[in-house]
Amino acid sequence: MAARATAPVVDGAFVELDGERLYRIAGVDQLDPFLMTLVSAADHWMFITSSGGLTAGRVSPETALFPYETVDRLYDCHPHTGPLTILHVTRAGVARRWEPFGERADAPYRVERNLYKDALSTTLIFEELNHDLGLAFRATWQSSPRFGFVRRCRLLELSGAPCAVRVLDGLQNLLPHGVTTALQSGYSNLLDAYKRAERDPSGLAIFALSSTLTDLAEPSESLRATVAWQLGLEGACTLLSSAQVAAFRRGEEPHPEHDVRGRRGAFLLSAAIELAPGADHAWWIVADLAQDAVAVADLARALSDDPAGLSVALEADIARGRAELEALVAAADGRQQSADEMTAAHHAANTLFNIMRGGSFADGYTLDSADLRAFVAVRSPQLLEQQRAFFADLPPQIGVRDLRARAATGGVADLERLCAEYMPLTFSRRHGDPSRPWNRFSINLRGPGGARRLDYQGNWRDLFQNWEPLGYAFPAYLEGMVALFLNATTADGYNPYRLARAGVEWEVPEPENPWANIGYWSDHQIIYLLKLLEALERHEPGRLGALLDRRSYSHVDVPYRIKPYAQLLADPADSIVFDWELERRIVAQVAARGADGKLLHGADGQVFHVSLAEKLLLLALAKLVNFVPEGGIWMNTQRPEWNDANNALVGKGLSVVTLAYLRRYLVFCRALLADGPPELTLTVELHALFDDVIGALHTRRGDLAGSFDDARRRALMDALGTAGDRYRQGLYGGGLSGERRLLPRAAALEALDLAFTLCQTPVVYVRGVEPQIALRLADGGARTIAGDRLDYATSRQIFERDGQIEAITVALPADEPWTGTPA
Repeated sequence: MAARATAPVVDGAFVELDGERLYRIAGVDQLDPFLMTLVSAADHWMFITSSGGLTAGRVSPETALFPYETVDRLYDCHPHTGPLTILHVTRAGVARRWEPFGERADAPYRVERNLYKDALSTTLIFEELNHDLGLAFRATWQSSPRFGFVRRCRLLELSGAPCAVRVLDGLQNLLPHGVTTALQSGYSNLLDAYKRAERDPSGLAIFALSSTLTDLAEPSESLRATVAWQLGLEGACTLLSSAQVAAFRRGEEPHPEHDVRGRRGAFLLSAAIELAPGADHAWWIVADLAQDAVAVADLARALSDDPAGLSVALEADIARGRAELEALVAAADGRQQSADEMTAAHHAANTLFNIMRGGSFADGYTLDSADLRAFVAVRSPQLLEQQRAFFADLPPQIGVRDLRARAATGGVADLERLCAEYMPLTFSRRHGDPSRPWNRFSINLRGPGGARRLDYQGNWRDLFQNWEPLGYAFPAYLEGMVALFLNATTADGYNPYRLARAGVEWEVPEPENPWANIGYWSDHQIIYLLKLLEALERHEPGRLGALLDRRSYSHVDVPYRIKPYAQLLADPADSIVFDWELERRIVAQVAARGADGKLLHGADGQVFHVSLAEKLLLLALAKLVNFVPEGGIWMNTQRPEWNDANNALVGKGLSVVTLAYLRRYLVFCRALLADGPPELTLTVELHALFDDVIGALHTRRGDLAGSFDDARRRALMDALGTAGDRYRQGLYGGGLSGERRLLPRAAALEALDLAFTLCQTPVVYVRGVEPQIALRLADGGARTIAGDRLDYATSRQIFERDGQIEAITVALPADEPWTGTPA
């Protein structure tokens, strides 16, 4: 391993480098390697390790510039994939070899290695200072929307004495276009045989497949290519493979390569550089993929005719791409100023990665009517035809509130629902990286012809988690976020796995796939919705109240059937049956009527609509039927749950956190209904569930004030579980009838008060044991113990200081104190 100039010191600080404000990790090689990402406003992706190993490409792993590998392999791939630099340095007639960022025991030097990165992850700089040779080498990774991935290298003379350098620098294991992850992993040896690299007279390197891989007896041309080119190393000898790297290390002069077949591609440049005292020399290497014949010809012409103009265009495009990314982050309120520079950088980075998952609104509150029509055409082409006059009357651009107001005046529930759900998001990409290979990403920002594409996709937990802070930047969209959440819940009270602009998705059984599961996440649901509801009420007081009895919300008809209560007791880990016949009917409905075919339909064949009040009560009741007194909410829907301390309840444990969230949700719903209409319109099926659940609680009201023994606990659990079972089996057997029944507001408020009492979980502290807060409220306020302000970080200190606490008072969101006595 290379020796260091001084004792190993790792330090981090913000610095100025080449006019940019960057965070520097000094002595980065003393840390264990770690994974980073390079981000652009376009469809680039790059995952790169602190030791140099990387993978990169455009759109998805299926269009990779370097092989897409899991992160452990990225740590190992640096010697044969990605950047390579070898320098033969001659001073005063003495030649020595140096390989920046290499780990070669036969060439030890006193070196320092630093890593620089900006807050928005657009620039990543690897730096090595060689104190024995008096040189520094910097390699900067950036991206260009137009030209691809850009590696800028800079060699600096530091000692004050001239030197001559023979350099070999470039990229190894470049993939031709058209190489899928399946070909990379399963057919890599055969794939090498199909690879071809050519050098154009302009200096442009072209990497392509001689034909696409197929076993069919038919022509299969590969019509797009990966390209690589350079600026700044005039007269360089170009190598198209790594075959001569070992010879260059030995000091031999390489021979130019013009046409290489059957080998892994590389773009390596050998050149001679003379450095005057204190001087430096810089060069650029640029690579991109999916280039057709016209693009290749245009690029070759620019390299031949106007390399200086190409250099200017490259730098301008890098700057333009960064400005676009800064604008996206700024629109989501990510560019904040603080006296603490690290805090501001963290906020910018957090906002960036938030919108990379959830997206950002393309034009603020201005909507494009043509894109709205395209959205409705996917969801419900019949509605688009039926409401032709409505859509024709829209101006080319319309404000989000104006659109919803227009839709609400027509009395067409589907129109109101879809206009509320329309979210013109951009920059959203399905979440994933090489550390989580089962969770793949796809960056689809442009449509055919380069037009901007508005889209979002992801599992529902990721999207709504990321939309919560986005709602603070764009509060007028909070109503749409709430509508999307509620319309993506089922009539039995759960959310399907994924959500996209084109509708919801759920998983189907794949017995042969150990990474595939069916089931519902249940733990995050209440709090994710509640955060959106609270934000909407804060920004538009009274808006939710106006929507309470408005029947414009839908149910998703997921073909999951939760087993009867007795079977849940017998095996809570196997709790859901997949209804294949319903799945086939839904597929046919989607083909016939668009993505709305996945929604629950009534006996008339139309989308079944319910009110906001019904949706809110349904989700509360779906949790209450799984309540275990003095325990928590039973997670029995067959998906891993992630909120509780053991981090994997695996769909069969009790969640105290969900109970605490439900308690907060009940407080919010009570305040909302208190100012609502005097009567709420519910389906008769939900009204019956409401009566059964509240009846079970009333019957055991006396137990709620005290403590449950095992018999009482089981009796209430059985009563609630049976009520939920009765509702679900009726729903699965015959759907919702369409009959309605009124629920007086007073009855609803009384029921919420009773459920609120049920959800109080005792807080017990045992002297001599590190205290834990069993009831974790998420109101963000302080806790009061013996007059002291208590937060989680200082709780242990307070308890150790004062062991004679007589009472614990917890401030509730509704400012109603609850007092418990410590044991």
